[in-house]
Amino acid sequence: MAKSPEAFRTISEVADALEVPQHVLRFWETKFSQVKPMKRGGGRRYYRPEDVDLLRQIRRLLYHEGYTIKGVQKVLRDNATKPTPQPPAAAKTQSPVAAVDGDSKSKLHGLLTELSSIRDDLNKLAGDS
Repeated sequence: MAKSPEAFRTISEVADALEVPQHVLRFWETKFSQVKPMKRGGGRRYYRPEDVDLLRQIRRLLYHEGYTIKGVQKVLRDNATKPTPQPPAAAKTQSPVAAVDGDSKSKLHGLLTELSSIRDDLNKLAGDS
């Protein structure tokens, strides 16, 4: 039976998922202060889903993007200090239809008109009962 996505993972499960040896995960704990798995009796580590995501990001930066450990430390430090970007106010109020090409926009407008008509008909029928 598979674990739920929110379940904690053991070091062996995380090592298998990330395709790195367990000792690498232990080493990363010493180099990246953000990696803090829960530890239970006997020092057994349990990784939260957000820990696994962070480790996946570290692995990608080191193995695929060619960062050094110091480089990854800087990236993680910089990401922690940056505020979460907020979309511009105009984007929040922009109609989803505005981003659609002309032909699709006219089709959507036709569907919206048809649905409005159906809604009006249903409201009339509901009022007659």
